[in-house]
Amino acid sequence: MTATGATAATAVTVDGVAGAGGVADPGQERLRRWRLVLGGDAADGTGCALSGRDAAMDGALASLYGRGDKERAGKDRSAGLGASAPSVARWLGDIRTYFPSSVVQVMQRDAIDRLGLSALLLEPEMLEAVEADVHLVGTLLSLNKAMPETTKETARAVVRKVVEDLEKRLATRTRATLTGALDRSARINRPRHHDIDWNRTIAANLKHYLPEYRTIVPERLIGYGRASQSVKKEVVLCIDQSGSMAASVVYASVFGAVLASMRSIDTRLVVFDTAVVDLTDQLDDPVDVLFGTQLGGGTDINRALAYCQSQITRPAETVVVLISDLYEGGIRNEMLKRVAAMKASGVQFVTLLALSDEGAPAYDREHAAALAALGAPAFACTPDLFPEVMAAAIEKRPLPIPDTA
Repeated sequence: MTATGATAATAVTVDGVAGAGGVADPGQERLRRWRLVLGGDAADGTGCALSGRDAAMDGALASLYGRGDKERAGKDRSAGLGASAPSVARWLGDIRTYFPSSVVQVMQRDAIDRLGLSALLLEPEMLEAVEADVHLVGTLLSLNKAMPETTKETARAVVRKVVEDLEKRLATRTRATLTGALDRSARINRPRHHDIDWNRTIAANLKHYLPEYRTIVPERLIGYGRASQSVKKEVVLCIDQSGSMAASVVYASVFGAVLASMRSIDTRLVVFDTAVVDLTDQLDDPVDVLFGTQLGGGTDINRALAYCQSQITRPAETVVVLISDLYEGGIRNEMLKRVAAMKASGVQFVTLLALSDEGAPAYDREHAAALAALGAPAFACTPDLFPEVMAAAIEKRPLPIPDTA
């Protein structure tokens, strides 16, 4: 069994799921767990037989992680899932019965990778059985063009469920964080006492320091304003839709919809490979945005940034967020010149290697270093950190770059 398979087996046994009829003897229970992890070949050394629920659980693991193992003395553990959607749907139902949701999602991804089940995701009955997550959405989006009409509605329902769950998790905090940032970025010179920005006020009045009293007499107060309902900031999300960026595309689409719902932020969403597509008019429904993407293909960052640059009307009030692994298929020097030009005009430029929980993917380190030299450091960002990154960009303060050491 692979390490992932062993992890799956361990996850359910350690959670305290006793074998059929219950196991009172700690030593026997330990053997049972090792038997599930090792897979039951003659050489596993446990001498433990499984029955009932344990046997069914072992069969679900064998169908996935037994495949490809070399036959040893004793029976071949590989049961396989077959080639039909009904058998896969039954297996999906089994693993949801025996394993926690987080493990189910890992096993589903392994099944797609190890057993080549992408084609079966085009079957409605299989889609109805899966445990939906961001990675499954990415797979469905990559299959979008090949998907038959009978499956598209089911696929949209799966994608919508994931999107709605993400919005519930991310929207409230994002709006609260960015509303505060917008308020703080609106500076006024006659603030009320509780709106005074003391750091900026002190810095502006240092020349009025009175040594004999060891104090500063502020002649000019600087304070936080309150962002009005009119547009104060413009945000351009520029998203690489190459296959490796699938999870980032999903999260960015959800955040794009959240930002678009805020009246004081004018949001534009642009996706690209070798072509550039502006999906701004679909931001009211992130599911439409996602089905408007086409994962895979080449990458032309320079062309995408050229389009984004052409849409900027108020550079000093604009934040451009490039989400890409930076493998540029276009003109490298032109790409860097565009970033430098945007920054020189006052644009806040943010480069994210990924917007996901998985950390940084493989990325072009030379391009990342070149961008960092321009004052646009590239880093991976989790969805939970993204509101803070955007807030810092809006307020024009240093970005909260995570420590990857």
